[in-house]
Amino acid sequence: MEIDNMTSAEERVWRAFARGQDVDFRESADEDPERGADWGPERTVRAAVLRALLLSAPQEDGETATLRLGGARITGVLDLKYSEIDHAVRLSHCYFENVPVLYAARLRQLNLRDSVLPGLDAATLRVDGVLRMSDCLFDGPVRLGGAQIAGALFLDRADIGARSAGQPALQLNHVTVGDGLSAAGLRALGGVRLTGASVAGSVDLGQARLEGGRGEVVLDAELAAVEGDVLLRGVDVHGWIGLRGARIGGRLDLSHARLSNPGDAALRASSCTIGEVWLRKSPPMEGTLNLRRAQVDVLWLEPDVVPEEVLLDSLVYTSLTPHAPAERRLAMLERDGEGYVPHAYEQLTAAYRRIGDDHAARQVQLAKQRRHRGTLPWYGRLWGYVQDATVGYGFRPLRAAGWLVSLLVIGSVAYALHHPQPLKTDEAPQFNPVFYTLDLLLPVISFGQEGAFAPADGYQWLSYALVLTGWILATTVVTGITRTVSRQ
Repeated sequence: MEIDNMTSAEERVWRAFARGQDVDFRESADEDPERGADWGPERTVRAAVLRALLLSAPQEDGETATLRLGGARITGVLDLKYSEIDHAVRLSHCYFENVPVLYAARLRQLNLRDSVLPGLDAATLRVDGVLRMSDCLFDGPVRLGGAQIAGALFLDRADIGARSAGQPALQLNHVTVGDGLSAAGLRALGGVRLTGASVAGSVDLGQARLEGGRGEVVLDAELAAVEGDVLLRGVDVHGWIGLRGARIGGRLDLSHARLSNPGDAALRASSCTIGEVWLRKSPPMEGTLNLRRAQVDVLWLEPDVVPEEVLLDSLVYTSLTPHAPAERRLAMLERDGEGYVPHAYEQLTAAYRRIGDDHAARQVQLAKQRRHRGTLPWYGRLWGYVQDATVGYGFRPLRAAGWLVSLLVIGSVAYALHHPQPLKTDEAPQFNPVFYTLDLLLPVISFGQEGAFAPADGYQWLSYALVLTGWILATTVVTGITRTVSRQ
């Protein structure tokens, strides 16, 4: 394009480029670029001029050519697809009439801060430095799938307000970011796709508002790899978050978050590997919490945050905080959508034992046996009730001592009031009601009383009851001891 065909505004931009100088058409620093459609020709620049400038404009010796344009109305399509641009580009506070096309382009650095755009088509874009789109307003989807960004990606307070049918608002699938992704305060109507993304730093979506239809995924980070943290503090999510198979080296922080997806999953983090998961200081999720097959070092899960349904089968965690009584944690396991999940009880037991709370660990194991009892046939449930009532499945051994003492008192009093007749009068030892009762109750130990005397009538039935009860108590005590030893 010849320079003679340019307007005065375009000529100003052209000449400033070679020297790396700023061109700012704004009348005030707080000017709203949303009103850019009303800007006149004195601040209008054609996209074709910018394209020619970036691809073929001459440079001055000793100067670094840079496009630094602010407050301009850009008409036409800025088409830079497949282009290689060796200059830094800053188009801040600008108003774009058409969607810029940066497909497969390569740029040194790109800054679109505070601009208004109808969307962005930049799949497989490559940026050797930083890509900055903070405070931008997009009326259509932002497509950055497969992009490679050597530095950081900034989308703080960006607003992507129009939905594309069947497509998320922000498409970052398979993107590679050499530093961090900062999108605090982002608003995305239609959600964010981060499937297969690789981020060397952290992902910050704090205070973001992600909206989708009921049952739609609004943050899809399936198979994503983040070496730092994923910060979702204070997010407001309408839809579900998907993290299946993701790898997060730091923490997944959902403190103060509001997750709402009634009737479906609110958070799907199955089969993922995460350093720490923080679910704290938030209202209960409206939807299911799915942590099946996940591996977590530290699970910070406040009981009040747990929703009405969870899926915890094969979840592995090393530490569970904050410390809470077993009763509050057991309520969570009872909400598992798959019913009785033995692994979940074992994990909770191990967590209590690691911090030395053996009492809570025994409570969890007792609750596990009671829950398991409900899955047995009637005769198994009956035997379970006996073990529970007598020794608490071996986790309350003192209960057996109480039963034995009670039965010993009953038998001793009964036989003291009515001595059984000796079988052989000349050979029988002196009758002792206490040791006679002990002989009946203890199936292994013998004091020589039981074989020497024979009770009659109702006292004979009492002896049968004491013998049978003794065997049941002995069996349940042995079962409890065996279970305790095996746990050690």
